[in-house]
Amino acid sequence: MGTKMTDDEILAYIDEQPRTAHIATVREDGRPHVATIWVMRDGEEIVFTTWHTSVKGKNLARTGQAAISIDDTADNSSYVAIEGTVTIDPDPALSRHWATRIGGKYMGADRAEEFGVRNGNPGEVVCRLRPTRLSGMRGVTA
Repeated sequence: MGTKMTDDEILAYIDEQPRTAHIATVREDGRPHVATIWVMRDGEEIVFTTWHTSVKGKNLARTGQAAISIDDTADNSSYVAIEGTVTIDPDPALSRHWATRIGGKYMGADRAEEFGVRNGNPGEVVCRLRPTRLSGMRGVTA
């Protein structure tokens, strides 16, 4: 049946381990777009990077809105879904900083700098999603 998560538990879920997230945005013609991303938290905001001319980057710049889902089939399945407003910062120094931190989370500390150098370049932007709606369940299949 599962147990509903509180907002604090949903935010903590993001930090528990490196889980791949899926971000949904809306194209200019109204069609949906979903992409896989790596995320970290900075307080209550969810942080990720993207190339400024990627489909998601252009959609985010145009609408300032997105939804993210993160799930895990281990431990009787759990998931979170987060909707919110998104701000974008093109500062290359911030991009490198966040790309390095995110790389460390997903690839390990020994490869963090490698990911930061590869992705922390002019044109890679830092996106911050401020949640406006959160939902989540633990142990869905229990």
